[in-house]
Amino acid sequence: MAMNNRQYGDILKNDTSDFGSGNGLRHRIYAIMFESDTPAGKFFDEALIFSIMLSVIVVMLDSVSAVNASHGNLLHSLEWMFTILFTIEYFLRLFSIGRPVRYATSFFGVVDLLAIIPTYVSLFLPGSQYLIVIRVLRLLRVFRILKLVKYLNEADMLTKALRASQQKIIIFLFAVVNMVIILGSAMYVIEGTEHGFTSIPLSIYWAVITLTTVGYGDIVPQTPLGQGLAMCIMIIGYGIIAVPTGIVTAEIAYVSKEKPTSRICPECSAEGHDANAEFCKICGAKL
Repeated sequence: MAMNNRQYGDILKNDTSDFGSGNGLRHRIYAIMFESDTPAGKFFDEALIFSIMLSVIVVMLDSVSAVNASHGNLLHSLEWMFTILFTIEYFLRLFSIGRPVRYATSFFGVVDLLAIIPTYVSLFLPGSQYLIVIRVLRLLRVFRILKLVKYLNEADMLTKALRASQQKIIIFLFAVVNMVIILGSAMYVIEGTEHGFTSIPLSIYWAVITLTTVGYGDIVPQTPLGQGLAMCIMIIGYGIIAVPTGIVTAEIAYVSKEKPTSRICPECSAEGHDANAEFCKICGAKL
């Protein structure tokens, strides 16, 4: 959760005794890099978002042959400048957080790492630097910077609902896979190679695109029995669309009863704590 000015002042007050120590420095870096209610933190977050957008634009321009031919050296230098800045930022985040490993394995920690690796890999594999467009995922921090807490809560709720629905969805997909294998094999037997169904895998491919109501039209049944089976598959396709939707919706209705916030633990960077929580539900650190 982003601190208010009073909470930030309390942290600075508590750190006065070790102003010159590493612990006091870590608290100050943490307040700047992970919180956005202080002037320094807000400025840092806004500068970070601006830098991310510029770095993505640089990569996009570098992929245009005409621009690369005339400004390739400049774009290359800018890309390395952004990469070095983001590398320093990444290690400062690890230094300031209480449990660096937990942050490094979190969603934003992984994204931060992936945002800098491609440039270094390009030294050995030319062309891999274009993969750094993954930096655009770092713009998700804008939700926290702009205080759009309700959107963060909604995203967290959706994530929990998807995780809770995981087993049910896997079972559903397993049933669908079995269905298309059976229907595809049946169509192979009915139509045969003379009508374009030259193999069971190709027939299964046709069953998948028909069941999903895509219908490319590259393979179509010619016999009345095959056309009748195709009609049944299309109707089944419309029917099963509602199944995963219903599963996830039910879980969302259950999860929505919870009231998480966007508070961040200063030790393990865990989110989603209750509004009245005083300690982290993951590591037990004081919030």
